Amino acid sequence: MVYQPAAGARDLLPLDVAQKRWIEDRLEQVFHRWGYHRIITSTLERMDTLMAGEAIQRQMVIQLQNGADEELGLRPELTASIARAVATRMADASYPQRLYYNANVFRRTWDNKHNSQQEFYQAGVELLGVGGLLANAEVLLLVGNCLSALGLQGWHLILGEAGITRSLLDAFPTDLQAQVRSAIAHLDRITIDSLPLSDELCDRARIMLDLRGKSADVLQKVSSLNLDAEQQQAVNNLKSLVELLESGGEFPIILDLSLIQTIDYYTGIVFEVVSDTDSQARVLGRGGRYDQLLRLYHPQKQNIPGIGFVLNIEDLYQVLLSTQQLPQETPASNWLVVPEAATAEAAAFAYAQKLRDSTYLVRVEMDLGGRDAQAIRQYARDRNIAQIAWVKADGSPTIETLR
Repeated sequence: MVYQPAAGARDLLPLDVAQKRWIEDRLEQVFHRWGYHRIITSTLERMDTLMAGEAIQRQMVIQLQNGADEELGLRPELTASIARAVATRMADASYPQRLYYNANVFRRTWDNKHNSQQEFYQAGVELLGVGGLLANAEVLLLVGNCLSALGLQGWHLILGEAGITRSLLDAFPTDLQAQVRSAIAHLDRITIDSLPLSDELCDRARIMLDLRGKSADVLQKVSSLNLDAEQQQAVNNLKSLVELLESGGEFPIILDLSLIQTIDYYTGIVFEVVSDTDSQARVLGRGGRYDQLLRLYHPQKQNIPGIGFVLNIEDLYQVLLSTQQLPQETPASNWLVVPEAATAEAAAFAYAQKLRDSTYLVRVEMDLGGRDAQAIRQYARDRNIAQIAWVKADGSPTIETLR
């Protein structure tokens, strides 16, 4: 029998890990520079925690059951877990809280493909306890900073506003709003044309489908929809955000007010980060504002605003593969320490530890015996090890530099 990983899972070998770490380390450096702190939440969550915000469909959760017949699930995303942790474990925290994560998530897929991937790696941030223009701008600029740190070119940000789009749906009959919303979310013109809507409402739905493009054009189109004062204020806020982002230089934005989920997870701006450097557009990440989520977990139902984003490590990896930036081999050790005789073994271990205790990080391997000097040198060359330390019983080394 050949043992394989479970369906939908995979092993990461040392080079895979080195490439994944290359991405994660650069993202983590950016998060630190912006004042974000890492949070680690449980891989296992209660199903009621995962379902509270309706951010994920139940059938996508890989479910487990413990001995107490409690429904548990492997986390399919991190925002719900962080919202639960902050609302219940950080009651005395001051705000804003800037948190980041780097973790694996698990989702059951239903694309009928054998061994479809079910474990994914993500990195992202949650900015909690503050709303408004500056918080929105911080998160979007942070996304751009992350992509710049990775050296990514040819990306753009698709920006929507769930609150505006949802309020525009109020003009439609109550019994048809869900269908109109779904059609807009899926850019489904055929459904719009088939619904029993008046000519005016049908035109309104078609305009909503076309609220995508340059910021100025989209803002002008949406302003033609007889907005009330609250809607117009939301549009003005969106305009201010776009102007702030673009004031610092070129920030590649496509405004898309048809960008809306079929669930009520997001309450304000929503966005997707899209790469168009390869033959087809690839969504690298997404995020948005969720000002009603944390109250679902808070013992006193306190409302704590939040906004965040997630970047998909695998998608970043696929885009970066073509740039030759990722490591092409695992890092080489700096030293190979070899005891010249059995009587030198203790001295060799001591010398290796002395090298490891230096003020900067070095990789030091011990030769574990069983091969002659020629084989030892060949091993070091194969592994790109720069130096061999041949250690005598008295602890004195002979340093050999390989070329």
